[in-house]
Amino acid sequence: MTFGVTLAALTIEAVAGYPEALYRRVGHPVTWLGWLIDELDTRLNRETDSFSMRRARGVVALMLIAAVALIAGAAVEALAGALPYGWLLLAVLSSSLIAQRSLYAHVAAVARALPRSPSEGRREVAKIVGRDVASLDSAGVARAAIESLAENFSDGVVAPVFFLALFGLPGALLYKTVNTADSMIGHKSDRYLAFGWAAARCDDLLNLIPARLASGLIVAAAAVVPGASPGGALSTALADAGKHASPNAGWPEAAMAGALGLTLGGARAYHGQMLDAATLGKGRRNATPADIFRALTIYKGALGVLWLLALAGAVASGN
Repeated sequence: MTFGVTLAALTIEAVAGYPEALYRRVGHPVTWLGWLIDELDTRLNRETDSFSMRRARGVVALMLIAAVALIAGAAVEALAGALPYGWLLLAVLSSSLIAQRSLYAHVAAVARALPRSPSEGRREVAKIVGRDVASLDSAGVARAAIESLAENFSDGVVAPVFFLALFGLPGALLYKTVNTADSMIGHKSDRYLAFGWAAARCDDLLNLIPARLASGLIVAAAAVVPGASPGGALSTALADAGKHASPNAGWPEAAMAGALGLTLGGARAYHGQMLDAATLGKGRRNATPADIFRALTIYKGALGVLWLLALAGAVASGN
């Protein structure tokens, strides 16, 4: 049933997203997970402990939240299986773990705001990136939006869909838990270098296949989007993905850079400190709002291919 549920979840999320009224009333699974991670961080991450002890406590914290995710996912899946049309309930709940609609909306907001003024573009892109945006010019804002689109296509769409299709709700919820933990504590700061080590390494492992699948979907979409270059997407991904600091994020970002004929990546600031990062691609550096919209068109094409794969899986499995 997992492929059928996955296809239904994709459809529900594309049509309705996660209703704002529901978010205001009860929050979102990610906010619930965030609360649990924050509690464990507060209780277990003691700066007076040794490096090895803090790393061990981080492993324990990750195991605890992973167990919560697996048990909760399995319980909900069992309940849904006992109910008439329980697969539909499962699809509705699973749709909350996919971010295809909200990702498009946030990136499109940057593309619409940037022509009005760089400051409006910076305000919108700050909602989707972790870097400092105050010093970004218009091209920097556009590049940041495109990079975020590519990376979050992998993390926020392809990966949860991949684990949902193969392992059901427990698998998708486990992935979302690890990914959320990585975003909260998987940093190389003094506080989290040890405690967040397990979350960061586990997130890297879980994203190995989805990141490369996302890259392939971008290449496939570039083949049908006018003006995009599938050859450039493929060659840039193969040549430059390994230059990225992340073992995974470079794949969709490099593919998007090659598809658009842009150079992405490069130095950026975090918390007032400049970090020297590799560049991806050999195209234009001067990205524009039009390039953001082109990237969104490729994104929609990649989603279309992903939907076709989910449909093929559902048909092949008979659900």
